[in-house]
Amino acid sequence: MKALVFENIHTLPNYTDIEISPKENEVEVNISAAALNHRDIWITKGLYPGLVPGTIMGADGMGWYLGKRVVINPGLDWGHNERYQSKKFRVLGVPDHGTFAEKICIPQSYIYDAPDHLTNEEVAALPVAGVTAYRTLFTRAQLMQGEHVLVTGLGGGVALMAALMAKAHGAKVFFTTGSNEKLQKGLQLGFDGGINYKEENSIEKMAEQCGHIDVIIDSTAGEGLNTLMKLCTFGSRIVLYGGSLGKINGINPQPLFWKQMDIMGSSMGSPSDFQAMLDFVAKHRLHPIVDSIYSIEAFGKAFSRMEEGSQMGKIVLSLPQ
Repeated sequence: MKALVFENIHTLPNYTDIEISPKENEVEVNISAAALNHRDIWITKGLYPGLVPGTIMGADGMGWYLGKRVVINPGLDWGHNERYQSKKFRVLGVPDHGTFAEKICIPQSYIYDAPDHLTNEEVAALPVAGVTAYRTLFTRAQLMQGEHVLVTGLGGGVALMAALMAKAHGAKVFFTTGSNEKLQKGLQLGFDGGINYKEENSIEKMAEQCGHIDVIIDSTAGEGLNTLMKLCTFGSRIVLYGGSLGKINGINPQPLFWKQMDIMGSSMGSPSDFQAMLDFVAKHRLHPIVDSIYSIEAFGKAFSRMEEGSQMGKIVLSLPQ
């Protein structure tokens, strides 16, 4: 079969023939669509642990099993503790064979029925972004109806899913982004307010819009988060699911303890989170935002779009049937 195989760092994967067969506890799923994540770029640059040359890339995937449309939970070996993952936990697509292929061999326990209202491409866009967003909002932040949520970096898959889920739950949703184009698109999606963080006095503009913030969902950290924390009210929660801008320096501890604030981390989600996420998406008829669709043969263009960072939503690869 054809697949995108990681072979060397500082190069794109190789679209080549590779043979795989199910192990004793595995079944075959025929893949119809798969979606990119930033980790795919980091893998090609050698910035991800556990790299194994000769491995099929890809964590997000939708396919067919026993005649039914299915979605694959990409978080392997979470373990029995809902609070955090086991030491064996890993994500599909290096070091384990992933979804950028015509088929995948995986234990049946990682296969779930796909939500009926979604297209194949939307299903493929859901797993990593969906489970990460769900856990940050509900398992970790314990979001309540009517609260004010700030999602940073709108445009990425997790940020968009978090904003959509929070809005569906009855929260007021505000966002930051780095371009006026994404700002307008975010407002068109029905969110309650947003700012271009590159503009002057952006934090003051956000304060005028939101009044206060109960929950921040963030993937960047860095100096900017320290500024956004000034918007947080009593009992607020900040959940980090990434840290692309590095350390958060200069945090003033007095507001943290006086306002009873929490800063917490979150990464992917448990099988329970994954099922709850699918149920939430089905109940609220949510649609993941798909930025663009490429045939797997045109994967180079898909990787380029991901790396340039101009996407609004998930970048999806379509596989031949």
